[in-house]
Amino acid sequence: MSTVSTEERILSVLEEDAQASCAEIADRAEVSKPTVRKYIDRLEERGVIVGYSAEVDPKKLSSQSIAIVGMDVDSGKYVGATRALKALDEIQALYTSSGDHMLMAEVRAGDGDELGDVISEKLLAVDGVTAAHPSFLQERLK
Repeated sequence: MSTVSTEERILSVLEEDAQASCAEIADRAEVSKPTVRKYIDRLEERGVIVGYSAEVDPKKLSSQSIAIVGMDVDSGKYVGATRALKALDEIQALYTSSGDHMLMAEVRAGDGDELGDVISEKLLAVDGVTAAHPSFLQERLK
């Protein structure tokens, strides 16, 4: 028997292939289909699984540019700034960070110029955001 928990095996399969069917997950995680459904329902209810998505190679997107933007935020305005950033359509994902920046955001726009405008006119316009440091994604390697 595996020392990896059922939950971890199911999550591992989903992280590799978010479109896997319950039958595929059951086969690869070595559990029954009803067990898969039960665990997925529980994980969604607990907020462990927050959505399903496709992985995108930014280089192959002719109509979109993607950047990971590290942001510094005034600690006294953190809650309000975070709420405002979460409301921006251009931000696909927003994370807290223990690294060089308090927040990390995946930002998408039509092209590099538009992406620069989003950063300068929207992200930096949020009250409390003191700096934004973009890294423009070029090519997906894995």
